[in-house]
Amino acid sequence: MKRILFILFVFGFSVINAQAPKKKNSGEIYQSIQKLNFLGTVLYLAAHPDDENTRMISYFSNHMHARTAYLSLTRGDGGQNLIGPEIRELLGVIRTNELLQARRIDGGEQFFTRANDFGYSKHPDETLEIWNEKEVLNDVVRIIRNFQPDIIINRFKEESAGKTHGHHTSSAMLSVKAFDLSANKDYHINNTNPWEIKRMFFNTSWWFYGSKEKFEKADKSKMMSFDTGVYFPSSGLSNTEIASLSRSMHKSQGFGSTGSRGSEMEYLKLIKGEMPDDKANIFEGINTTWTRIKGGNKIKEILDGVEKNFDFKNPSASIPDLVKAYSLIINIEDNYWRKIKEKQIKEIIADCAGLYLEVVSDSPNAIPGDKIKLKMELINRSLQKMYLISYTINNGFGNTLVHQNKNLEYNLKVNLKDYLSISET
Repeated sequence: MKRILFILFVFGFSVINAQAPKKKNSGEIYQSIQKLNFLGTVLYLAAHPDDENTRMISYFSNHMHARTAYLSLTRGDGGQNLIGPEIRELLGVIRTNELLQARRIDGGEQFFTRANDFGYSKHPDETLEIWNEKEVLNDVVRIIRNFQPDIIINRFKEESAGKTHGHHTSSAMLSVKAFDLSANKDYHINNTNPWEIKRMFFNTSWWFYGSKEKFEKADKSKMMSFDTGVYFPSSGLSNTEIASLSRSMHKSQGFGSTGSRGSEMEYLKLIKGEMPDDKANIFEGINTTWTRIKGGNKIKEILDGVEKNFDFKNPSASIPDLVKAYSLIINIEDNYWRKIKEKQIKEIIADCAGLYLEVVSDSPNAIPGDKIKLKMELINRSLQKMYLISYTINNGFGNTLVHQNKNLEYNLKVNLKDYLSISET
């Protein structure tokens, strides 16, 4: 294929946010290719913002290259605020944004349920009654079925009723119930399809045993251990440093540190599913290659070559093979992986091309009915021939050759239609 399609969609927003396009270096592009070539998923689950273990999320996302997410049952609106007067719902908005910022750093995705953080709870019975257990459980099952995790990791354990925060215990209890319900074809939720999780773990540590000495003596036959202190030369950071940067986003809770370096062990105790024979491979028995899906063999062959032959001095050399893989990915039957991998590979092609695509508004705020001016800038900084096929605002323009390393600019006047919905951003 000699022509690569890039379509720019510009929507009307109540607030038009100016954000500089993310420009990845060669090391980051290579890591994106590794993630493109890995078809495995991990869901970390707990009760509140700041309950998540960012070392584990970053480890699975950046070291294992798995699609990784954190499910926080609440938005943390029952906590304290150390940076301002906002409490309750407004604090929930702040802490939601803190989690989104944290995931941008550690590479994970973020999900929530409708559960209300109503403050400290002494027992899960109280928590589940106030939350409406069935509704929140349905939320958890729905998220599992949509995200399709191979592995779920709980931050807390279900046997801790009355010994700790009721929200914490409830999160584990709901997760364990959802493990079975998500695979039950007779359990119907919002047109979702059943999904079978392969394994569920509890992210344990010496703290849950009362002391390091007791933990050392504990039976670890059902535990897996991971050194999350791995170093990433491409970024110049250890996994633990990335995790600390992520956790430091919880500013309203007073969190923040420069991070640690060196070995940092994490432990996962099996709750459900079969224990891997190879305790160094949590995905044992789970196909995480392109052969997992029908029609994936040829894609695997192409992308294995792209990963093996990647030229850090000239990432654009990978574009022809990436385009070949793209043409196959958009035709695979598996809707789940097609949507995910199509988005990933389009971003990688753009990054390999050094493609710069930005639209800037003359006004930081606008509402439906307003008129705004937009400046669109596009530049192809590779030797690959590319065309701007179209862009869409109120009308479009396209089929324009984007010359190598030459700016293509448009000045546009846009009338935000009255029927546009209000943005959430």
